[in-house]
Amino acid sequence: MGSVIGEILPLALGIAVSPIPIIAAILMLLSPRAKATSVGFMLGWVSGIVITLTVFVLLASALPQNESDEPQPVAGVIKILLGAVMLLMAIKQWRARPRDDNIEPPMPKWMSAISSMTAGKGFGLGFLLSAVNPKNLLMAIAAGVIIGSASLSVGSVVTVVIIFTVIAACTVTVPVVAYLVASQAMAGPLESLRGWLAHNSNTVMAVLLLVIGVTVIGKGIGSF
Repeated sequence: MGSVIGEILPLALGIAVSPIPIIAAILMLLSPRAKATSVGFMLGWVSGIVITLTVFVLLASALPQNESDEPQPVAGVIKILLGAVMLLMAIKQWRARPRDDNIEPPMPKWMSAISSMTAGKGFGLGFLLSAVNPKNLLMAIAAGVIIGSASLSVGSVVTVVIIFTVIAACTVTVPVVAYLVASQAMAGPLESLRGWLAHNSNTVMAVLLLVIGVTVIGKGIGSF
């Protein structure tokens, strides 16, 4: 189980530092309905991670299973393909990065509606960003393949899924919980963080996707 946890940690971190969900959570915390909307968003974010990962763990467990020291060509091919897609997305993110340090790049249009969202819509948005967002979905698929093809016991799978979820969801859950505990003290730092992420989101994701893509391809090659 330890080796599986080591393999999925970069993927969980990749979801955790995805800038757009963090910016969305911060905007909700700075909105008039901060508490209800942000809690709904947090629950949707966590639910999306758990459900998506569980689905791909179950699908991967249906792949032909070999002994741990034997080649796993099917899982290896899937990992290589996922890693290659991540590299292509890294190039796209790098090319889209802002070139002017004084100009903040435009955010998705749906973010303008965050200030008027209800808790239910916040939940739905959180679920979509964690379960449907292409970058996060790729990492969840890769993690699901790693976990599902590792021939772990049910208890070990549950433990690994929990660890993955805690790490992947922490950058959304921690600010929300911190705001609920000390809303006035968090307002300034959250706004500063939002501005930094808005300007550097493409660069962050490009570097992250590059590193994780290479790692996943390496794991795939090692499966043969």
